[in-house]
Amino acid sequence: MFEYRHATFAEVEAMFTLINDFAAEGLMLPKSYSTLYEILPEFVVAVEVETGKVAGCGALHCTWSELAEIRSLAVSKDFQRRGIGGEIVKLLIEDGKKLGVKKFFTLTYNTDFFSSVGFEIVPKETLPQKIWSDCISCPHFPNCQEIAMIRQ
Repeated sequence: MFEYRHATFAEVEAMFTLINDFAAEGLMLPKSYSTLYEILPEFVVAVEVETGKVAGCGALHCTWSELAEIRSLAVSKDFQRRGIGGEIVKLLIEDGKKLGVKKFFTLTYNTDFFSSVGFEIVPKETLPQKIWSDCISCPHFPNCQEIAMIRQ
């Protein structure tokens, strides 16, 4: 059984490890401790109730008027295929709707997962706010292989 909730300082170490382990495999961008502390309110976590272990995390980053990004979504390999990622996305979307977000997007290598939670592939050019705010300073720009997806 898992508890889904907003992250606290107590989870930063586990989130750092989880995100950066996937980043080392080239599956997502790394995050520093300072960045995680700065954007901590954006994160939700899935915590295994019995052990207190962080099984997954994800963030909702508001980018523009009524537009937000689902990012840094990671589920520990020990806990994959249990619906944790879907529950994290669901919670992030609920949070976004409370803020007035009408459109959610992600940049991902895992289109099958995001399709399963209602996202559709779109050209990256439909997200100019993302390109000019974050992507422009990414080491993979302009040769990024991630795929843009949107959920209305």
